[in-house]
Amino acid sequence: MTAVAPQDEFICFLDAASSQQFSLRAGNLTTVVVETRHPAVQAASHEGRRSIRDVLAMTRAASRHRLDAFFFPSVYTWFPLFPSVHAVVTIHDAIAERFPELTVPTRRARFFWGLKVRLALMQSRGVLTVSEFSARDIARVLGVAPARIAIASEAPASAFKPSDDPKDIDRIAHKYGLPENASWFIYVGGFNPHKNVTDIVRSHARLAAEIGGDAPYLVLVGTRDADVFQGEMPEIEKTVREAGHERLVIWTGFVPDQELRHLNSGAIALVLPSDAEGFGLPAIEAAACGTPSIATTESPLPNLLRGGGVFIAPRDQAALLDAMRTLATDPDRRSALGAVALARSRELEWESGARAAVAAIRRAAA
Repeated sequence: MTAVAPQDEFICFLDAASSQQFSLRAGNLTTVVVETRHPAVQAASHEGRRSIRDVLAMTRAASRHRLDAFFFPSVYTWFPLFPSVHAVVTIHDAIAERFPELTVPTRRARFFWGLKVRLALMQSRGVLTVSEFSARDIARVLGVAPARIAIASEAPASAFKPSDDPKDIDRIAHKYGLPENASWFIYVGGFNPHKNVTDIVRSHARLAAEIGGDAPYLVLVGTRDADVFQGEMPEIEKTVREAGHERLVIWTGFVPDQELRHLNSGAIALVLPSDAEGFGLPAIEAAACGTPSIATTESPLPNLLRGGGVFIAPRDQAALLDAMRTLATDPDRRSALGAVALARSRELEWESGARAAVAAIRRAAA
């Protein structure tokens, strides 16, 4: 944000672990490293929570500086501020409130999550989110007045663009276990219950049974054992085994953006049939590579990628299978949707989101 607000001064508070992962440099940026026992990212764990000591360490560190406003880029890492400090808190979506049993599994965890969100909203003058879809959910589910909510849209990283050479696609596909001349669908994200990955596996297996020998593969991109959110990996693995097409399912683990670009570019479509998405960044990243998505209607994607994908209701396996069948067997349709998706992705840029965030912070400071 410093690039869009060169006249402002920014102070970034980082725990020691996070300071080792992020290199933040700008003339108007000061970094303050706060010693804590555990990294703040553990606050996002469905089973973990920060200690009072760590939370108060952040509070004390912030109190030592004269701040016009404080910006929380995520409600996960919220901590109390002194009453004189005006805050803006980012709430990406209301998925945890809409689907608590799928995202926050225990009563204890749900209590502490709800308490943190309520306290964060009480303390904050403004709420930032990533889409009009999320803004409506936050207003409806969390009772936040729409006038308090600002939208800072996300965008694909610069690494995501159509592959320049088919050989690059072949090279990366081979690296992750796809055979020569293979076709594939791709899923990118966490293996969490509300993502409905088991629906993808079942629909893919039925499509493979229909098509036979030239059936497309299913490439599942994401960590299988390091996700801090509630996962359902055993259920997904069981579904793969029971579907009987294990050889057609490729587990890649984490894939760097420069390589994911090529897997996206070569895919028939990215599949994202979640119960809800606050934004749906994997679909936007695929679109930036010229690849359409089969995505949930419970998201901003039907608007963001209008004409650049097939959008289906969550848990509608018949519609999911039909969409996968259509794009796998109709390359012209796939290409037409991909071209529109690419054009839509180019309408999004991170700088506009940064400007909206800075504007929200300035309103809070006024």
